[in-house]
Amino acid sequence: MMADKLQEVHRRIEAACAQAARPVESVTLLAVSKTFGPAAVRDAFEAGERRFGENYVQEGIDKIAALGDLRARIEWHLIGPLQSNKTRVVAEQFDWVHSVDRLKIAQRLSEQRPQHLPPLQVCLQVNISGEASKSGLAVAEVIDAACAVAALPRLRLRGLMAIPEPAASFDDQRRPHRALRELLGALQAQGQPVDTLSMGMSADLEAAVAEGATIVRVGTAIFGGRG
Repeated sequence: MMADKLQEVHRRIEAACAQAARPVESVTLLAVSKTFGPAAVRDAFEAGERRFGENYVQEGIDKIAALGDLRARIEWHLIGPLQSNKTRVVAEQFDWVHSVDRLKIAQRLSEQRPQHLPPLQVCLQVNISGEASKSGLAVAEVIDAACAVAALPRLRLRGLMAIPEPAASFDDQRRPHRALRELLGALQAQGQPVDTLSMGMSADLEAAVAEGATIVRVGTAIFGGRG
């Protein structure tokens, strides 16, 4: 049952927050619904979930349309790669973008965000593990990029996102999350009003919460495995 799976994820978040001496309300669950259809999202909505993350632009747009009756009550987050030719539809349809990995993307989102909508909430994606195959800004690029993005109209820079490489031990899982937290602290020390760490997934949400995650992106533990 969807409700049981969501309840179990919330239980894990609560336990991780207790272990880290953090209030449970300081961590937001983002249900990652990629490859699962509108019916699965509706089931999760009916079980109490209100925030959904999509990796693929067109799939997300199709779901937003199919669930139009719920639009005012769902917060839609794009968490996957964003190409320049897809920025307009994302600026028009989504509430958050976690995967801003270069200034050009942010500039296009800023220019294309409709005036009647609130500012688009954005995070900079950081390649925190330095993997050649991963998208994201290099750590050394983040401060300059944050200053540039924060100055753009119609966007609100909220913080940082990362997808660390998998690690087996709890301590190894914590290490990249700690590095992202320290990077957010560096931005705050420079006066940036950032407050969001989007990090942690089904396999490592406890390590992410221990290091300060404010949004955990959970798909498999809610919706099941993907084909």
